[in-house]
Amino acid sequence: MPRWTHFRFRQVFMLLPDLQGFIHILFARQGERRILMQIPGISDTRKIEADVNTQAKLTFHMVDETVSDADIAARRIPPGDKLLYEEDVIGGQTVQRPVVIKERAIITGDMLERAQGTIDSQTQQPVVSFKFNAQGARRFADITRDNVGHRFAAVLDDKVITAPVIRSPILGGQGQIEGNFTVEGANNLAVLLNAGALPVPLKILEIRTVGAELGQDAIQAGWISALGGLALVVGFMLLQYRLFGIFANIALVMNLILLLAAMTIFRATLTLPGIAGFVLTMGMAVDANVLIYERIKEEIRNGRTIMSAIDSGFARAMATIIDANATHLLAGLILLSLGSGPVGGFAVALTLGIISSFFTSIFVTRLQVIWWLQGRRPAALPI
Repeated sequence: MPRWTHFRFRQVFMLLPDLQGFIHILFARQGERRILMQIPGISDTRKIEADVNTQAKLTFHMVDETVSDADIAARRIPPGDKLLYEEDVIGGQTVQRPVVIKERAIITGDMLERAQGTIDSQTQQPVVSFKFNAQGARRFADITRDNVGHRFAAVLDDKVITAPVIRSPILGGQGQIEGNFTVEGANNLAVLLNAGALPVPLKILEIRTVGAELGQDAIQAGWISALGGLALVVGFMLLQYRLFGIFANIALVMNLILLLAAMTIFRATLTLPGIAGFVLTMGMAVDANVLIYERIKEEIRNGRTIMSAIDSGFARAMATIIDANATHLLAGLILLSLGSGPVGGFAVALTLGIISSFFTSIFVTRLQVIWWLQGRRPAALPI
């Protein structure tokens, strides 16, 4: 896989400031030079396309203060200079002010280490604070020390963000970009600056919008299959093991509750692959109980007492249960580390389900059996 593809995965996500709260954004590789991006709950595809194609190229230039307003109006721009515009809001209207900068950039965006939207402590206005790396800090210190009283422009994609006057040398490699920002605008600009420029243009080949009804039908079908699987498992355990089947079914319900709680804690999205992992977990959750119960029945046939048979059944089945769950857990972790998209969603549900089912099928079931033995002291096992 080309290195730029990995880079673009990270960059594309960072260039979507309005979508940062969507934990379940899906990126998947398709072929050698294609990326599939799925974003639930977003209908404005034009905004996404504009954000993805934003280059966010930041450069810093000295302002050529020798060019007069008459020269700017006549478009008499000296060689080596460039005419750009700085936007300002006056009386609710956006006004563009011409700024002539030295075309040669003295600091580039790759020297930027970090940018963050914040509030200025003095003016209480939203600003973007930034910090340069060691190389940028040295160059920034030299420029501000040698040009006190002159204007210094920060340019983003050929637009002057701010062009303040250097009041004093800035030696720490840190500063802030001031402008008519809103809090959201300052945060968005910081995200763009942190992302930097994409190394290659991003061409959108296809955009599809899936309606809510289609997704709802798929989810509903998934839940029907999950409930059907649960009913079959519960019915089998009741018919095969009677009272002990009730114990296993209670442990199964506890397992599903724990699995849902774990997915909520990790903020995992329950998609169709996740529901498939749910269904598989329900079948795996009673595997341990089947092994234990069959071992108990075998010990009873060998002439052991009820207490001895139950204790031996749980103890001797433990090695097999551990081996089975360990292999399943290993497979789930491999899917989780190597898979993406639907495979990753299935792996999350499967891995969490294996862990929770091991706990409930062993400890929750054993606890119920012990309570029943202490309360009833039966002469025979209803199994």
